[in-house]
Amino acid sequence: MELIQSLLDFLLHLDRYLDSWANEYGVLVYGILFLIVFTETGLIVMPLLPGDSLLFAAGALAARPTNDLSVWVIIPLLIVAALLGDNVNYFVGKFLGNKIKMRERILFFKREYISETEKFYAKHGGRTVIIARFIPIVRTIAPFVAGAGSMDYGRYIRFCIIGALLWVISITMLGYFLGNIPVVQRNFEFVVFGIVGISVLPMVFEAVKRKMRRAAV
Repeated sequence: MELIQSLLDFLLHLDRYLDSWANEYGVLVYGILFLIVFTETGLIVMPLLPGDSLLFAAGALAARPTNDLSVWVIIPLLIVAALLGDNVNYFVGKFLGNKIKMRERILFFKREYISETEKFYAKHGGRTVIIARFIPIVRTIAPFVAGAGSMDYGRYIRFCIIGALLWVISITMLGYFLGNIPVVQRNFEFVVFGIVGISVLPMVFEAVKRKMRRAAV
């Protein structure tokens, strides 16, 4: 329970934590940001790290004249972190894919998850990879399932790069331009809730549509 409270406090007050780390560690904060983004996108068991709000807070931090961090370093660095994480996740999924298909379940992955995801990728194409990038938890699971479902790597990586560019640049620059507005600084926890809420809307819409289709049958 104490761990959950600590994680929640970290999520809701990312701006304060990053500001404190920047003052204490200087440019080493770049490495902390890199590790968090890489871990969230690259380790299938770590889907709850604060990717969207972290990018927003990092952009806001870079806009402050009180530290030496640059948004022009943060953006390419975190794009690389996201792409490396995705590739690790994809190839781990590719390695375990056949094992999952031969068994009913490995950990929390069921064989049916891969089958359903393959159908979803076949129906919606590469844009699925881009859309998944903006949805918490899904962006961690999607590369793994793409690899496990034998999605062609050449096709996957093209959309993966587009998704990483759009995700990192858009949210980081949003934080850069809006994050230091006084009302945003005073209500950062509400901004975090707003970012998370907007991010999960696609999942909510999809769940509602699926429920309505089942009810109509």
